[in-house]
Amino acid sequence: MRVTVRFFALHRDIVGAPELQLDVPDGTTLGQLWSRLTEQYPALLPATRSVMFALNQAYADPATELHECDEAAFIPPVSGGQQPEVAAFAITEQPLDGAALQRLVQTSQDGAVVLFSGVVRDNFGGRATEYLVYEAYAAMALPVLEQIAAEARQQWPIGRVAVHHRVGRLAIGETAVIVAVAAPHRQAAFEAAAYVMDRIKEIAPIWKREHWADGAADWVGDEGERKNQERAPCPEGTRHGHPAHEEPNA
Repeated sequence: MRVTVRFFALHRDIVGAPELQLDVPDGTTLGQLWSRLTEQYPALLPATRSVMFALNQAYADPATELHECDEAAFIPPVSGGQQPEVAAFAITEQPLDGAALQRLVQTSQDGAVVLFSGVVRDNFGGRATEYLVYEAYAAMALPVLEQIAAEARQQWPIGRVAVHHRVGRLAIGETAVIVAVAAPHRQAAFEAAAYVMDRIKEIAPIWKREHWADGAADWVGDEGERKNQERAPCPEGTRHGHPAHEEPNA
């Protein structure tokens, strides 16, 4: 389907035109269209954290689907306006900005900021990957991310924590998740960041589908499933529904 994309101010200068006519697949969202444009015009990428989305002359959510002959617009900060605040926890289709998260968590009391970025690689389990698709139950995932951060603060003397996770289709080399942890000392920040990432993989309602280079696709199990698969077989004498009284391997 064909849509019109309008550009204003700095965005118009970057693209070199006030509007473009683009052919996009059915089901494309505003957020996915913006991602496509930032790939084509990389100078747009720094504007991602402050851009506002509009569809047919009205503000709209990035998840809004486009239809034939729609007019999309990406609005840079307006004159006299303030840039939107960066949320500490986010599930988004937009490219992630590690620098923005570092600025968010860092205070004058912190001597360390650990920034972990999970990046899409070109293989999994020895099998070639073409791309990934992430799906999330966002309404539940956000409070779970906050819960995980609270758990980390109970265990380590750390300051602010932020987590942003992407959903949708991600190409090889794109960042899928960023965890930012600030603390007065580096060891606590390192350990807390590792804990937060592990817990996300264990309990956050976010799923990953590997699309393989051979055309197949599989949902990849979470951290808990992986650990279960690594456990030793049931010991001799174990009966279905009546496990032997032995501690399983972690």
